[in-house]
Amino acid sequence: MTAARIATKTRKTSESTVEVTVNLDGTGKSDISTSVPFYDHMLTAFAKHSLTDLTVRSTGDVEIDEHHTIEDTAIVLGEAIREALGDKRGIGRYGDALVPLDEALAQCVVDVSGRPYLVHSGEPEGFELHRIGGHFTGSMVRHVFEAITFHAGLTVHLRVLEGRDPHHIAEAEFKAFARAFRAAKRLDPEVDGVPSTKGAL
Repeated sequence: MTAARIATKTRKTSESTVEVTVNLDGTGKSDISTSVPFYDHMLTAFAKHSLTDLTVRSTGDVEIDEHHTIEDTAIVLGEAIREALGDKRGIGRYGDALVPLDEALAQCVVDVSGRPYLVHSGEPEGFELHRIGGHFTGSMVRHVFEAITFHAGLTVHLRVLEGRDPHHIAEAEFKAFARAFRAAKRLDPEVDGVPSTKGAL
């Protein structure tokens, strides 16, 4: 019987307090409160489309800037994913997805490699300055994926192929990552042991 792939991680600093629980073998249920509404929306989409049950409780100094709360939540999410993956026996390891949202189109490829690396491109000029929903700066999309990939030990290639509306672009990116991660973390009955010639990931 395969061990449950569930983890809870916490982080408390002078800038934020974060607790995240993930169940990689869930159905996409989520209960998320970060005090940044658009971020809640994106993490809910990640949970739903990756079939990861996700609980997030984050508070922070949003009266200064949402940056600390958003980044620290992504750090803890990455740590929880890494712990829940365990020794990675039996996983598919690789996943890819091409996801549209109206005029926006994003592509993501994930390798559960144990080697953190992010290649991120294609967001239109000015996207990084846009305040999505009045709370979430476009530049934070890349920052979130940097934090998740580094702390989860993932290699991620993520690019925006088309897009005009900042909300649609960001959401397509999160959903593409979710769908690619869903395939990469999935248990594959044809995989014997750890899917690496090195014997470890």
